[in-house]
Amino acid sequence: MYQKLIQNDIRKNKPISVVITAFILIAALLTSLAASLTVNLFGAIDNMLLSAKSVHFMQMHTGDVGLEQLGRFAAGNEYVEAYQVLPFLNIDGAEIIIGDDSLADSVQDNGLTIQSSQFDFLLDLNNEIIEPSDGEIYVPIYYMQEGAAALGDTVTIYDVTFTVAGFLRDSTMNAALVSSKRFLVSEADYETLSAFGQLEQLISFRLKDGTSDADFEADYLAAGLPSNGPPAITYAQVRLINGVTDGIMIGVLALIIILVVIVAFLCIRFTLLAKIEEDYREIGVLKAVGMRVSGIKKLYLAKYGVLAGIACVLGFLLSLLLQEPFMQNIRLYMGESDRLTTLLGLLCGLAGAAVIYAVVLLYVNGVLGRFKKISAAQAVRFGAPQEKSKSVRGFRLSGNRLFSRNVFLGIKDILARKTLYVTMLAVLIISSFIMIVPQNIYNTISSKSFITYMGMGLCDAVLYIKPTQTADVTQKGAEMASVLAADENVEHYTVITTVMFDMTADDGSMQKLRVSLGDHTAYPITYTQGTAPRLESEIAISALYADDLAKTIGDEIILTVDGAEKRLTVCGIYSDITSGGRTAQAIFEANSGDILSIGIPITFHSAATGRRSSRSTTSSSPSPRSTALRKTLTKCSATRLTQSSWRPMPQLG
Repeated sequence: MYQKLIQNDIRKNKPISVVITAFILIAALLTSLAASLTVNLFGAIDNMLLSAKSVHFMQMHTGDVGLEQLGRFAAGNEYVEAYQVLPFLNIDGAEIIIGDDSLADSVQDNGLTIQSSQFDFLLDLNNEIIEPSDGEIYVPIYYMQEGAAALGDTVTIYDVTFTVAGFLRDSTMNAALVSSKRFLVSEADYETLSAFGQLEQLISFRLKDGTSDADFEADYLAAGLPSNGPPAITYAQVRLINGVTDGIMIGVLALIIILVVIVAFLCIRFTLLAKIEEDYREIGVLKAVGMRVSGIKKLYLAKYGVLAGIACVLGFLLSLLLQEPFMQNIRLYMGESDRLTTLLGLLCGLAGAAVIYAVVLLYVNGVLGRFKKISAAQAVRFGAPQEKSKSVRGFRLSGNRLFSRNVFLGIKDILARKTLYVTMLAVLIISSFIMIVPQNIYNTISSKSFITYMGMGLCDAVLYIKPTQTADVTQKGAEMASVLAADENVEHYTVITTVMFDMTADDGSMQKLRVSLGDHTAYPITYTQGTAPRLESEIAISALYADDLAKTIGDEIILTVDGAEKRLTVCGIYSDITSGGRTAQAIFEANSGDILSIGIPITFHSAATGRRSSRSTTSSSPSPRSTALRKTLTKCSATRLTQSSWRPMPQLG
């Protein structure tokens, strides 16, 4: 009986049945895909980190490292399982030539390193530890994906020629969002090039299970160990940054899933209400002859059970086919998941489709619950009751002077049956939303102003001066500023000095706070709350600092400046991806504190910053922006700063 009823109903309402099946299929497809991708993504990340024996704590340091002091700390600290110091030789992008193209315009900090002997291994595409031979170089996957390098290409660095023997996975610097990239060479080749570039040390630790990153970092800083570099990187951050790119994709899928499910439910509700209204007398007759409500509901549930079942099975099967293109990026950067994870991903995808099936049936059952309110006598005698609406009582055709009869009757029908028509309107709105949102996300990310939501102002380049480059950072910064002021290519610039201050925490303990001092309105960023500091008694902090310190707008932060306490009021909170996401901004002047760096953002005149037609990140002919910057650096030669002291800002547009 059920089979005959279902066939007749579907045959009678083919378009509606197809639409509902399509939406349920899409919901099941995306849910299965998102569930499977999530499991495989985290499985692949964990597999790569395990194969590489990734670091639990890494501090990048420019300058000498006291190995004896470091060894005593590691031996005496209860959290340390192993430690090492690896070299990272920063090389100017213009000196790295792959084939015929250089990395002069690359926004990455590129450098050479050697293979580790203990942990933090650099892996090949099979997640095996690489042992390069003399004359060979292994290039980060990032440049293979960008099309800048291919197997067998020649790489020339300071007139030393290498052959690309393969591509490497770097558990710490793998992701495209990480601004540093390591090239792997043999120890002999590294010694040959060690006289060039700028040496940076990677101080890394493996910690015992259960160790708190915050506790170990506090011990590290309290011991006065080397920290002249970006904030330390922890295992949790490594895991997060490796998954963020594909995680964003999965997040967008999750958003679309929610919207598709809502549309599917609205469509089901609309068709069910229309069908109930059409079958109202028949439902009344069935109740009158003694058929239970549960039995009547089964007649309708059977149809949607079949449609949802077919859609969910097809959605799950299609998700298996669509996994391949979505998994390509995960496989490239992290490698394959193990068999157990792959099986778990398959089961989670199946479970996702089953959840959609169950939710659809529960929703249909809920809508059909209105059968309990139907009076058999009234249904048989009068049919479906009209929706009561106060708005149509005074809406009479005899009083109409504005609309034609057809338009008037149409408006009156909409007002009288608002529930059905509001459902249709909601379906159209959400369907439009599904089509518009992905495009808007793309437009947002590709917009030039997007970088202001990441803690950086809009500029063409930034010059950096660090204590390791010169004895008097402040004087060199002033010299650089005076040269820029006289440069005809430079339209605008400002000087930002980053200083590490002592901070008194709420519990009375002393902590460190990284504060950028200068005019933060010259290259403004976007604040999630509040504004940039405009008074010497104000300070703006990044979102991570705000979470760590449990501070919000109007709260007080106490710094030790020039030997005295300085009370500052939090005036703004902003998102930041620079310096580990933990930064602060202020405009007061200070004569004490550890100067970490001086940054000078620069904007060139429009004639000097014309954009190239090519969007490639590598080219044998430098861009006008790069050319203008190099001319400016030539004029700044008196400062004796290397070209690795500047970085072109990424152009996301």
